[in-house]
Amino acid sequence: VQLQAYGGGLVQAGGSLRLSCAASGRTFSGYVMGWFRQAPGKEREFVGAIRWDGGTTFYAGSVKGRFSISRDSAKNTVYLQMNSLEPEDTAVYYCAARRDFGLWTSELEYPYWGQGTQVTVSS
Repeated sequence: VQLQAYGGGLVQAGGSLRLSCAASGRTFSGYVMGWFRQAPGKEREFVGAIRWDGGTTFYAGSVKGRFSISRDSAKNTVYLQMNSLEPEDTAVYYCAARRDFGLWTSELEYPYWGQGTQVTVSS
């Protein structure tokens, strides 16, 4: 299982970005896909997750209502749409995968990871 996250960049506060996580090597039916982020000097934290089958999502409280996760089965890609970005959202964002139906929030539960993509929100 290989994951590749991309789409990060520099954006002003209040702006939007959409991150993508392209998956190769297999289809992801039966998997849950998670997004995490790590800010400088902080531990990596859960952002949200989506169950590939059915599209059920779950979000951290800090991003709920601003971020949304979706997936495109034809492209084997998961998206993280980030709106109303705040400087506190500045971090390296990672996508991860686990063969399961649970919406796991701990990074320890995800065995497959993509490389991170930097998101910087200026004030």
